[in-house]
Amino acid sequence: MSHRLWLFAVLTLCGLFSLGTRVAEGGTLRVGAARVDITPAADAALPMAGYGGRTEGFKGIHDHVFVRAIVLDDGSSQAALVAWESLFVPEAIWAETSRRIASETGIPPERLLLSAVHDHGAPTLPSANATSAQLGYINTIESSAVEAVRKAKAQLQPARFGVGSTLAYVNVNRREFSAGRGWWLGFNEKGPSDKTVTVIRFEDLAGKPIAFWINYGVHAVVMGPENYQVTGDLAGATSRFVEQHYLGNDRPRSDGGMRIRLKPEEKAAGEGVVAVWTSGAAGDQNPVSTTNGEDFTLVDGLGKILGEAVLRAASDVKTTADASIRGGQKVATCPGRRVEPGPTPRADYRFTDADPVKIRLTLLTINDVALAGVSGEVFTVIAQRLARESRLKPTIMVTHTNGSSGYIPSDDAFEPVSYEVTASRLKPGCAENAIVNGFLELIGSR
Repeated sequence: MSHRLWLFAVLTLCGLFSLGTRVAEGGTLRVGAARVDITPAADAALPMAGYGGRTEGFKGIHDHVFVRAIVLDDGSSQAALVAWESLFVPEAIWAETSRRIASETGIPPERLLLSAVHDHGAPTLPSANATSAQLGYINTIESSAVEAVRKAKAQLQPARFGVGSTLAYVNVNRREFSAGRGWWLGFNEKGPSDKTVTVIRFEDLAGKPIAFWINYGVHAVVMGPENYQVTGDLAGATSRFVEQHYLGNDRPRSDGGMRIRLKPEEKAAGEGVVAVWTSGAAGDQNPVSTTNGEDFTLVDGLGKILGEAVLRAASDVKTTADASIRGGQKVATCPGRRVEPGPTPRADYRFTDADPVKIRLTLLTINDVALAGVSGEVFTVIAQRLARESRLKPTIMVTHTNGSSGYIPSDDAFEPVSYEVTASRLKPGCAENAIVNGFLELIGSR
């Protein structure tokens, strides 16, 4: 990085961040979880998110989409882990939703991780020029996130937690070189790719699961641009597999139009087990296979593979009821640029200066488990570097969290130019260090 860009990042890295109430010895953990359906009405005809050439409204609903929440309480501080099955968390929507969650539940923004699973099978959430129907859906998703946190908080109960991990070969680096196209979207088995599935298990004092927080680095794009049915895609299929696992083998499918029969103890709990799926550093990661058309067989298959990995990772973790919850937040600002219009891919790209890009960093720690939320699509090697340099183990990056800053390539990925580089709003040489050093400063303050 040039001295000038590094100085820019340092000077604009906001120093006004706050840590949650410090708890010298921690307290006894309580946990609650809930999910709220955010599936649009079948006749809403809302445009779908994620693929530029797909401009028509959706034509059907394959499976319902949800917002899921886990609320944590250590006796002095509360925090919320929230994920909705949508493409992004646009900045204005983050501001309004976090304000309402703080006002209505008392959980402040620095102890909130509001994440999108980056679902390309959900209605779009436009940042500008929204239609009345889109504004109505935005209000639905905001209100549902607040409701999920409120319901989860109402179900707080004494709990234990533990973290585990395993490997799942569901993702692959997607920056592939081919003659005539250069570096573009493809399949690159030799590129950086983290296969780690990380799971935080929350259970009651008898060992019965309450919720799982899941993190894996992959785009939720098994269904391609030819699909016009609402779906949670790979993220939704994984959450659904884990949640249904605890309903017994005789349960009907949730996407088959039948009511799910809960066991008596799960009815008493109100919602059953909640599996919150989040995206790791997936800016350069796609599923190992995708499909065209509207055949969802591959979605269910890959969701099963990833869901089984979640169950393996969580099966033998050591749990504790002692917890200390802390949160911190800061915003880094990096120089911006924009690619000049033209056909893509192409041989030569020119970039012009653009507005600076703000990247919100939110650190939430549960004892020595660090959840590092970033408001963008981060490349794998940035998360791997943060995990190596952090003194907290594990340090887990969760992306598309608390805002939307677009693609965030690692410093070494800006050349040669690939799809993600043309789509990024960042100049090279700033964001990687701003993210890693920003989190290290937050971690050092706890």
